[in-house]
Amino acid sequence: MRLFAAVLPPPDVLDTLADEIEGLRKLPGADRLRWTRRPGWHFTLAFYGEVGEEAVPELSARLEKAARRTGTFSLALRGGGQFGRGKALWTGAEGDLAPLRLLAGRADAAARRAGVPMEEHRPYKAHLTVARGRERLDARPYVQALRDFGSRPWTVEELVLVRSRLPGSGVPGEQPRYEPVGRWPLRSAG
Repeated sequence: MRLFAAVLPPPDVLDTLADEIEGLRKLPGADRLRWTRRPGWHFTLAFYGEVGEEAVPELSARLEKAARRTGTFSLALRGGGQFGRGKALWTGAEGDLAPLRLLAGRADAAARRAGVPMEEHRPYKAHLTVARGRERLDARPYVQALRDFGSRPWTVEELVLVRSRLPGSGVPGEQPRYEPVGRWPLRSAG
């Protein structure tokens, strides 16, 4: 199974993002980007890649422990940027970023302890991908348009293990399907 750990924004926050993306899609050159859709809007904490089904119970137990050790925290969508010279356009996060980074580190460590091979550790950069391109693109107009974008804050209350099913039909524009495999509550602030 192709898996990753994530934080999922609530539906009304995704509504706000959908409205913003509708405006971005009207900018010149927007048709050269592959726009992600609502089911794919998440903050990836740790990407695990292909994980054998036999490793999922141990990974799940370790993710549950990571969630119990991490308190709830506040996030909001804010601003935007690009990776790879316009090959990926994203919106970022603001709020309690230290607990978000801590949870990402714990999700990474959970996989390592469960025996899931992980790539070299990189510093965590909170982002939610909204579009991808196959070639370099001048993303400045999109980044500029996202500069003042923001959502209401919400309380992150759970860690989610998500399965990604890559498109296989060959139909242009088909996107991965995402299915939660496990959900674990974070420690309550009370």
